[in-house]
Formats: sequence, C-alpha cells, structure tokens
Amino acid sequence: MQLTFSGELWYWRGPSPWYFVTVPDEQCRELEDLSRFVSYGWGMIPVTATIGATTWRTSLFPKDGRYVVPVKAQVRRNERVEEGQALTVVLAVRE
Repeated sequence: MQLTFSGELWYWRGPSPWYFVTVPDEQCRELEDLSRFVSYGWGMIPVTATIGATTWRTSLFPKDGRYVVPVKAQVRRNERVEEGQALTVVLAVRE
C-alpha cells in the first residue's frame, strides 16, 4: 500500500521532543484497516517514508485517533524543512 499526502510539520514538546507530520483522516482510515495485518505492537505501522529526495524507514505512531509520521533531524536537514512548513509525504507500508 502506498499513500501520498500533504501535511504540516509540527513539533511535539513532550519528554522526548520530536517532529511529526499528521496523516489526514481519510488515509488514517485506510491505515487502520491495514494495521491489524502489519502492526508489530502498540498500533505502530512500519513504513518507508519519502519527503523530497530523502527516503527512510520508520513507523507511524497512533495519536489522538490518527497516525503521525516521525521526521528525524537528518531528513529535516537534508530537505531544509522547518516547523510549520507544508510537506508532501509518500508512505509505503512495509510488511
């Protein structure tokens, strides 16, 4: 399964601060249907993510009834993206 969507990069200021892009509702419903087949625990879904020319392996986290894509520092540096910026994200679910 592959998804492409746009979303805003946001910063979570929790005990372990991190940057995320939230998957839109419609795609979240598709992912939720698939999650029982691919999740390895806690509802996390393994994916290969691409922003611009940068591709990396990560996992989607369930948060507040939706999924979020963690965007690590190296990706943000490579693509020169900052908090609040709209990004196009391509996800390929891994099995």
